[in-house]
Amino acid sequence: MTESSPSSAPLFAEIQAGNLGVRLATSADEIDAMQALRYRVFYGEMGAKADAATARSQRDRDAYDAVADHLLVVDHDLGEGAKGVVGTYRLIRSEAAAKIGHFYSADEYDLSKLEAFDGKILELGRSCVAEQYRGRAVMQLLWSGIAAYVFHHDIALMFGCASLPGTDTDALATELTYLYYHHLAPAAIRPRALPHRYIEMRRVDRDSFDPRRALAALPPLVKGYLRLGGFVGDGAVIDAQFNTTDIAVVVKTDLVTQKYAHHYERQSRGSAV
Repeated sequence: MTESSPSSAPLFAEIQAGNLGVRLATSADEIDAMQALRYRVFYGEMGAKADAATARSQRDRDAYDAVADHLLVVDHDLGEGAKGVVGTYRLIRSEAAAKIGHFYSADEYDLSKLEAFDGKILELGRSCVAEQYRGRAVMQLLWSGIAAYVFHHDIALMFGCASLPGTDTDALATELTYLYYHHLAPAAIRPRALPHRYIEMRRVDRDSFDPRRALAALPPLVKGYLRLGGFVGDGAVIDAQFNTTDIAVVVKTDLVTQKYAHHYERQSRGSAV
């Protein structure tokens, strides 16, 4: 999918819950609305540092937007198409990454073990939701959309960079240590931060904190990955532009498809895929 010529045919039927729905972007206007939403959240709320072009456009965009698929949550009460965009997730398959030369996360992590995985892989990223819609309903819709996409493309493994707020790793010491000791990915599928960006995650003694409190302190998106049986890679990375501390997340899709496939099949039965 490109900004100038997105596909007009939906990959899967829109999944709806009341006035909200989730589907892939199908027009340049929707992609523009998605990029405007990302700018408001990342730069307006989270303190990301905009270069001159980004500040002028008030859009968060990069080369990967032109090759990715963009999952959208739309509120039909706000209007149809671009007017209703209130949430988004960027989905990059291997074929799309090849057009750029590498996955987005390759700027932070060695992905060679994931790229050697025996099965199709999918990179997730650039997830955000408008402030007034941040709740369980929208996140469930986004995960339902991801499940439908995974189901359609027969994805076996998902991965991406998830963010903890801020760049003070000492302030995040408990959370990073908890993730390393309780959710480290198996060696065969473990990304590792690039040597020049690697930050040790084992920052405090593993017995010096309450794991339940450490888990509760994590951002909702990270906890969502963990609930699906997700793992983290070795090493954190500072993203100074976005004012975050990144971790690599890896999720085998078994639990995703088990949880949502039957629902998706009911929704799409009788519809062309």
